[in-house]
Amino acid sequence: MGRPNNPAPGMRLLRPPTVIGQFHTLFFGSVRMFFLGVLGFAVYGNEALHFSCDPDKRELNLFCYNQFRPITPQVFWALQLVTVLVPGAVFHLYAACKTINQEDILQKPIYTIFYILTVLLRVVLEVVSFWLQSHLFGFQVNPVYRCDAGALNKKFNITRCLVPEHFEKTIFLIAMYTFTVITLVLCVAEIFEILCRRLGFLNNQ
Repeated sequence: MGRPNNPAPGMRLLRPPTVIGQFHTLFFGSVRMFFLGVLGFAVYGNEALHFSCDPDKRELNLFCYNQFRPITPQVFWALQLVTVLVPGAVFHLYAACKTINQEDILQKPIYTIFYILTVLLRVVLEVVSFWLQSHLFGFQVNPVYRCDAGALNKKFNITRCLVPEHFEKTIFLIAMYTFTVITLVLCVAEIFEILCRRLGFLNNQ
């Protein structure tokens, strides 16, 4: 019988070299994306259709909704996920081209530094996303939004708009903040783990 075909070292790098990194990939790739893709659509999918102002006119509703949501939460969080994935994707692509395996990351300083820099960049992107999310959406969704519709029609001036399912949106916001914090903690823990394993490798030598 022939020898089984083993995957190339570059392909094995698709799995992070640390235990915490592997858990982060599982958490990031499954729980967070599932939460956003399934529950996010359920909570925010028809928000624009049910957003109503006084008087209930279509052009006023659209104007105030665009003022209320400069960017829709689903789009923002999708961009956040893609952006945070970029550093790791670049590293794995580089590793695949150079046929770097998981042991090389722990044994060779240049690869260790490169990997840590990608994790640090991921931390920076998560912090920026956290700040942008707090600036755009706040930490609580109020049931009533006061819209400045003077630019649309002088007679409207300040009008009151009802935000649908505001309590569910508040819970979802808190959950997304929580996911960001958990990701930050995992990234920091992953840096400590890879440094400790690197020190352990040096001590063994």
